[in-house]
Amino acid sequence: MKIGIISFAHMHALSYAGILCDHADVELSFIWDGDEARGQAMADKYDCEYIADLDEFLRSDINAVVICSENVNHKEHVVKAAKAKKHILCEKPIATEVKDAEEMIHACEEAGVILQIAYPVRFAPVMENVKSMIQDGAIGDVLAINATNNGLMPGGWFIEKELSGGGSATDHIVHIMDVIRWIFKDEVKSVYAELDTRFYDIDVEDCGMVTLELESGMIVSIDPSWSRPKTFPTWGNVVMHFVGTKGNISVDAFKQHSLYYNDHEEKIQELPWSEDMDEGLLIDFIDCVKSNGTPSISGLDGLRTLEVVKAAYQSNELKKTILLERI
Repeated sequence: MKIGIISFAHMHALSYAGILCDHADVELSFIWDGDEARGQAMADKYDCEYIADLDEFLRSDINAVVICSENVNHKEHVVKAAKAKKHILCEKPIATEVKDAEEMIHACEEAGVILQIAYPVRFAPVMENVKSMIQDGAIGDVLAINATNNGLMPGGWFIEKELSGGGSATDHIVHIMDVIRWIFKDEVKSVYAELDTRFYDIDVEDCGMVTLELESGMIVSIDPSWSRPKTFPTWGNVVMHFVGTKGNISVDAFKQHSLYYNDHEEKIQELPWSEDMDEGLLIDFIDCVKSNGTPSISGLDGLRTLEVVKAAYQSNELKKTILLERI
């Protein structure tokens, strides 16, 4: 299978490219990037060809694309790839606006191509174990969830609203929401959020608290802040605490690591030793394309998590609870 990467704007592209190069049944054939110097450097790094024209890139014989462009460009790149009949793995969030996500889903359905959204936390073995335990009734009925997806402030286009769509709320709410929807098959009924900019002198929010009620009545709180200090040994965390009628479960998706005191680079690093969740995501996508199957993380999954993000911004602006209404 031949795969191309559209943009290395998002740092996850580096991980995905390495995994694709190591996969026995896949060839990373072409790279396109709006930043020609970056695109050529990545093509040299991964021993493939850089194509400067996106239309020419999409006319190539690749079977699928991995899209890691700036959030605001996801719509254009997904729609163009769909019209070129390429299967698509799109970095999260699916888009910056709900209407754009809906158009992307429609374009892929019309073209008959796979649209999968990059939510790798599902593929952390500890999360898969927690899902099994909860669905087997280990802690009874889950009444509430307290979750954090904290991280370093990434800088760059992530803090330019016209490219990212927002700050830490855009970046981090979606991972937690995808895990919750995946485990419980439940949707959000209402959202109340307070967001602010307190850690950095930037034009988007870097902290906040989001409280949700699901249709089942479950209560969820999410801290999506860029609150990790610059000296933190990894990018951030995904920690969830589930409160049930028969017990509680606490899970840290990145707990399985060694702490490396790196004198050479004068920093401390967390080196994970668990299975690579990015690899799980890519293998799932590749298998889906090979079998022409249904993606395990669909465009609709991306849309539903984006709806929560947009409701959080609306709640923060209006200072009231937002009810989600779906057709």
